[in-house]
Amino acid sequence: MAQINVNNLTFAYEGSFDNVFENTSFSIDTNWRLGFVGRNGKGKTTFLNLLLGKYEYEGNISTNTIFDYFPYIVNSEELIKTAGELIESWKPGVEIWRVMCELPELSIDAELLYRPFGTLSFGERTKIMLAILFSGGNDFLLIDEPTNHLDKEAREIVKSYLKKKKGFILVSHDRDVLDACIDHVLVLNRASIEVQTGNFSSWWENKEKADSNARVENEKHLKEIGKLEVAAERAGRWAEKSENTKIGFDPIKEHDRSIDTRGYIGAKTKKMQKRVKAYEGRIGREIEKKEGLLNDIEEVTDLKLMPLKYHKERLLFGRDYSFKYKDSDNNVFDGLSFEINNGDRVVIDGENGSGKSSLIKAILDMNRGIVKENANYEGEGILEVPENLVISYINQDTSHLKGFLKDYCELQGLDYTRFLSLLRQLDFERVQFVKPMEQYSEGQKKKVLIAASLLTSAHLYIWDEPLNYIDVFTRMQIEKLIETYRPTMLLVEHDVTFKEKIANKVIRL
Repeated sequence: MAQINVNNLTFAYEGSFDNVFENTSFSIDTNWRLGFVGRNGKGKTTFLNLLLGKYEYEGNISTNTIFDYFPYIVNSEELIKTAGELIESWKPGVEIWRVMCELPELSIDAELLYRPFGTLSFGERTKIMLAILFSGGNDFLLIDEPTNHLDKEAREIVKSYLKKKKGFILVSHDRDVLDACIDHVLVLNRASIEVQTGNFSSWWENKEKADSNARVENEKHLKEIGKLEVAAERAGRWAEKSENTKIGFDPIKEHDRSIDTRGYIGAKTKKMQKRVKAYEGRIGREIEKKEGLLNDIEEVTDLKLMPLKYHKERLLFGRDYSFKYKDSDNNVFDGLSFEINNGDRVVIDGENGSGKSSLIKAILDMNRGIVKENANYEGEGILEVPENLVISYINQDTSHLKGFLKDYCELQGLDYTRFLSLLRQLDFERVQFVKPMEQYSEGQKKKVLIAASLLTSAHLYIWDEPLNYIDVFTRMQIEKLIETYRPTMLLVEHDVTFKEKIANKVIRL
């Protein structure tokens, strides 16, 4: 067991005007199962890279711990190699028998170590990398979003595996995974960093109470400041009025006054002015107490959506529908029957490779008027997509996002000002608006796609894994949006909590 002590850490990327971290200090224990939570772009992956020594920084990070990082980098040339060949470059000196011991816990066969890595599914790649990661000695492991792209079964296996381990930082936005796997939370708040015992739900419960108390305290100070300002203004008027009576009086009308009265009035005025100063001092102290109370509050801004209502009740229909790619001998799925009506929020559920994205492809092609002869697949059975159905689609792939936001809006036919406003509501920093999208994090790219879809009025919203890399606070925003406006939706999503909150139907493949 060892400590990692961070003292006065300050870091900014070259050419950036804003610090990612500024005079940040905290300590963590290498024996913990530590969840790492924060908004997209707040610096989670950056901090992991600082621990790995990839960037220069000001301040101090003191520890004698050796770090290892998930996921291991695999370039395109290495995809033809097997994991067995890549192990030495990923984790030098690791003993293969240790890796073999980890594989059963991840429900994976050792034979996969000897297949070309590029032929493995996302789930298989993740499990092999985790087995290698945990095959070392006393390394402290930095695990960055291991459940992205994983189906429900693979997530459950990874979740169960991590629950048995310790000595890691887990960056994840999946509340279900965090609650199952961690015993401490490291949180990048809006203006501070905190370390707390417990899982995500216990931290969030404490945060909601703290935020509520901060709002009450803030309101109390505002009321007190208002009272003091009224009293100070009244005392100031009295002092000014009293001061004005010192000079010039009519002896006939004010026969009870004399020149000696002037000294009395002056003393009275001075006393009133002193009272004004005292009020101003108390106002200053109240303002000082109020400062910073609301800095860390996570305000989940209410998003808006204007879905279209289709004139018929049924939007999509399938009966005994089967799907097969032309270069394959086997169907991706067989005999699928389903119906999607106005207001349905339908999740497509199934293992990786079961055909979730293939079903979406068939629906989109039919909507776009792509005929069978021009498609690379064959569909058998009934699949009905009505004419003039307006669909807003989010692709799980973000690699096409290049260039600047203004050009992207022109290409998509979106109002640039409204688009930027919506990104701000999704907690996009203004400094990101002038950067090319190639420099965005994966979470920021996903927010670009989500914002574009939300600005598109449609009969049907088809979102393919929209929440990969998206921070937990934005997930809550989107949940609230869907619950409020109840658009008709067809989604592929593996976040258990999200699905339980928004889905009223499931298509199982």
